[in-house]
Amino acid sequence: MTRLENLLGAQSLELAGRLLDADVGGSGMAASERAALVTLLAHPDRTVRWLGDVLGLTSSGGTRLVERLVDAGWVTRTAGTDARQRRLDLTRTGRARARAVLKARQAVIGEVVEVLTEQERRQLEALLDKMVVGLAATRLPALHVCRLCDRAACSSGGRECPLRHTMGTADD
Repeated sequence: MTRLENLLGAQSLELAGRLLDADVGGSGMAASERAALVTLLAHPDRTVRWLGDVLGLTSSGGTRLVERLVDAGWVTRTAGTDARQRRLDLTRTGRARARAVLKARQAVIGEVVEVLTEQERRQLEALLDKMVVGLAATRLPALHVCRLCDRAACSSGGRECPLRHTMGTADD
């Protein structure tokens, strides 16, 4: 292992821990609940199965997650194209909670990068753009990578998501 790899591993692990520990309005939300809300904010009207696949959950795990989100008043279920499917949408409270998750995420990451100069930030952004491209070659793994992404931030300034295939509308 090189020093670069070791430093990247340490930084990544600490950042992940801080993101998991971030308090979102004292909600005590699980990581999967946060990811589900942010994913549904970016991709409304999806099925329970689609959401479970994006989050890497089993069928029963996805169903239990959706039950918790519905019970909390953050998600509604409506009939799908057949009796076995349910479509998911965020409630007003769910959209507000998803935005709070994104705001808390931005605060944690902002703290970490505040030590960088503007030039260093641009350099890091270019390097991360290049690295993120290699994280997923197809849509479902890309959606998993982006499950907590702020889509508006990623496409700000006329730029595109490095995992462009997350932007489609298909249920694949």
